[in-house]
Amino acid sequence: MQRQHLIEILNDLLHPELFKDYAPNGLQVEGKGEISRIVTAVSATQNVLDQALALKADALLVHHGWFWRGENPAVVATKYRRLKTLMSGDINLIAYHLPLDAHITLGNNAQMAQLLAATDVAQGGENSFIWSGLVPPITVQALASHLEKSLNRSPLVLGDQTKTVSRLAWCSGAAEDFFEEAIAMGADAYISGEATERTTHLAREMHVPFLVCGHHATERLGIKALSDWLGENHGLECIFVDDENPI
Repeated sequence: MQRQHLIEILNDLLHPELFKDYAPNGLQVEGKGEISRIVTAVSATQNVLDQALALKADALLVHHGWFWRGENPAVVATKYRRLKTLMSGDINLIAYHLPLDAHITLGNNAQMAQLLAATDVAQGGENSFIWSGLVPPITVQALASHLEKSLNRSPLVLGDQTKTVSRLAWCSGAAEDFFEEAIAMGADAYISGEATERTTHLAREMHVPFLVCGHHATERLGIKALSDWLGENHGLECIFVDDENPI
């Protein structure tokens, strides 16, 4: 498949033009024009790049790419080594950040809804990034156990683990700042990837448990779903590489 055709397919699917993002979405670094083998990953790290090079990938498709707003633009140290590896294999770097969080079927939050088997699923909050839904009544401790098995990461539970909950709210990645908004939406418990010091006090004082499931773990979902979709619908060889991250 020609590179431009792949980008058009991804843009038509994910609609990056709808988002004011923190980094460019779509093609970030140009490589070879013909693409048949794609390595996918959460982040474009050196370990992932080394594996993409070893696998003779034509493109690397990630959720967390490069060129973030406010970062030092100088191509030195880690940035130089990563770019050198990418260009040595003439590998395209393609990234979709917020569009992959938000997609209604393949996105991180949509995939979390499936993982939870939630019903009455709705979106709310800023840019509709907070998702919510109903599950059969379950203790927070049992919910944490289910998430651990599904995400391969033990959640940090802030608040009362014995509480029984039914209406859940969630947002993948670093979405701790949506916690209060999720509470206002009626959530019995909130699931996200990261938390801050103040989050603990809020969970205790508002009596709404917060399950911290890992930024990386909650955002494996979307890129894996996108990888599968490309293989099934467009015949591309997609290989997911998991560069494990405890955060």
